[in-house]
Amino acid sequence: MGVYEELTARGLIAQVTDEKEIRELVNSGKAVFYIGFDPTADSLHVGHFMALCLMKRLQMAGNKPIALLGGGTGMIGDPSGRTDMRQVLTKETIQHNVDCFKEQMSKFIDFSDGKALMVNNAEWLLELNYVDLLREVGACFSVNRMLSAECYKQRWEKGLSFLEFNYMIMQSYDFYALYQKYGCNMQFGGDDQWSNMLGGTELIRRKLGKDAYAMTINLLLNSEGKKMGKTQSGAVWLSAEKTSPYEFYQYWRNIDDADVVKCLKMLTFLSLEEIDELAKLEGSEINKAKEILAFELTQMIHGREEAEKAQEAARAIFGSKTDTANMPSTELTDDDFTDGEISILELLSKCGLIPSNKEGRRLIQQGGISVDDQKVDDVLKKFTKADFEKGYVVIKKGKKKFHKAVI
Repeated sequence: MGVYEELTARGLIAQVTDEKEIRELVNSGKAVFYIGFDPTADSLHVGHFMALCLMKRLQMAGNKPIALLGGGTGMIGDPSGRTDMRQVLTKETIQHNVDCFKEQMSKFIDFSDGKALMVNNAEWLLELNYVDLLREVGACFSVNRMLSAECYKQRWEKGLSFLEFNYMIMQSYDFYALYQKYGCNMQFGGDDQWSNMLGGTELIRRKLGKDAYAMTINLLLNSEGKKMGKTQSGAVWLSAEKTSPYEFYQYWRNIDDADVVKCLKMLTFLSLEEIDELAKLEGSEINKAKEILAFELTQMIHGREEAEKAQEAARAIFGSKTDTANMPSTELTDDDFTDGEISILELLSKCGLIPSNKEGRRLIQQGGISVDDQKVDDVLKKFTKADFEKGYVVIKKGKKKFHKAVI
């Protein structure tokens, strides 16, 4: 089975421009492909993880990946999948985020000996002359066709800014520049990027008279059709500082039964034969497959030692043991206490367990919060330092999320 056939079997491929040509290139290891990452935060998240997995699979098959960091496009903001305009970031923030991305990617993709490239589109986009761009590139795009693109449709209600409207042209120019600079003949990305990617292949054809190809991968959606990688407290990050290895492990350990096999196929490097065996598990035995999924993904991002710690902590907690050594924790200081007290809502917020006080009140009223095994039913409840007599309290949110608040 070639790598293209494996991608198909794993349910990764969504759309392709030229299936025969793409299959031949990737199976023979002759693809020089790029995937773009706009630095909108100081860490990659689960949404990027799919793209990293794809890059790694193709690199293992001999193909050459280019990780394109969007130092230029990040100054515009991708409207795809958005109902509102992204926050406009400063150059300094974008550069900081780019540096963070580089460090994370280097742990996952092999950039040694020219096996992969990492480039920043600020190199060419920030030097463009606007009038030259309009004459040389703008003439290749039909406004009618651009307005029909799926990536813009969700922006109609609140209004699509001219700034965002230019994003397709910028992404298309990236492909055009990479083709000329590095012989990049393919672009891969999420299925919501299809229109932008087609713009790039068309620009290369019209300006250079050459063929270039595009392939999108299916978005990571749960059984309800919603994007995975989000929690009530926000995104699931690849940075251990933003999402601890334990929290990362627990996210995958607690996904719905219906999503386990799909995630094993799309995200892990277990063989399809191993996954087929796990797919036969039923009832409570499915938890074994969830543990394997969570361990494999945590190991890939945080290393085997952290994955083992997370698994041990999870098993200890669910086995009603008292070991809290590897439980995610938050350190409280004297400043967090007012007159020697901290409210339950402040405690939950400080520990990152709620996105808002409104959500905290809802959880408490529904019986979803316990502190040291005592259900909290008063939204005004306060804790004194005396309540932390053992140096910490353990907060339980719902049935599966535990957090240690340390004083």
